Amino acid sequence: MFEKDPSRISRWYFGGLAAMGAATFTHPIDLIKVILQTPAVDPNAPKPTIIKTTVQIVKKQGVLALYNGLTASWLRQATYSMTRFGIYETAKQIMSGGSSDLGAVPFYQKVLLAGVSGAAGGFVGTPADMINVRMQNDIKLPMNQRRNYKHGLDGLYKVYRYEGVRCLFNGATTATMRAVLVTIGQLSMYDQYKYLLLTYVPMYFKDNLVTHFSASLLAGATATTLTQPLDVMKTRMMNAAPGEYKSVADCASSILRSSGPLGFFKGYIPAFVRLAPHTILMFVFLEQLRMRFGFDRLSIPTKE
Repeated sequence: MFEKDPSRISRWYFGGLAAMGAATFTHPIDLIKVILQTPAVDPNAPKPTIIKTTVQIVKKQGVLALYNGLTASWLRQATYSMTRFGIYETAKQIMSGGSSDLGAVPFYQKVLLAGVSGAAGGFVGTPADMINVRMQNDIKLPMNQRRNYKHGLDGLYKVYRYEGVRCLFNGATTATMRAVLVTIGQLSMYDQYKYLLLTYVPMYFKDNLVTHFSASLLAGATATTLTQPLDVMKTRMMNAAPGEYKSVADCASSILRSSGPLGFFKGYIPAFVRLAPHTILMFVFLEQLRMRFGFDRLSIPTKE
């Protein structure tokens, strides 16, 4: 079932579709992560935990409240992930001459390519990412302070109309920096882990679900470790009031003063719990799309 056609190559938009599918399943975890990363409305309130926060949301607003901002999450993946995967996969195919061999492109080139792809995706996806953060964080605000966006596109329109175009790119610097690291941790490391498993332990790993799961789990752990500090700053800046932070350095200084070095890893466990399943589902979906609907490598011109 999972080895239908391992020689096929992904189409440029498969990564975006796979990321949107993965986000559908992991959105509640992402919502909890955002709530834990943003400052509490009442500074004297007890420190929230994953379980307490989840129970409180479900008890007060119902299970569907865990999917607040799902449309913005889809919009983010349709812009951010579609862009980074599109650039990465297309350029990788050109650099490899259309080969499906994961070792055809040197590792350092894959890392550089992933970094460039992530930077482009992070910038393009910033507006949807900001709306996603705001819609998720609405749940912890008093009713009179909530933004109440109907869906992702409604959020984009209202920010554009009432706050201006520049506000759509609040946190673009940290979002882009994070996207560089997470794309290196996910895309290039997934390819590398998969290559190592298939090359050095072929008796246990084939191009199938077991390998896809193992490589994506390792990539998810790598990406979480690389990106958590920037993810915390990005969330703070996107949800900040106008003028609250003068720059990325000011945001970092504020976190350091209030929470110390560990403040940069606030929400690490839910971030890993969210990013690991998201990474696994994303690459499993991507591999299935590749095997069933991808290009036949023989139909792609090779380097002469």
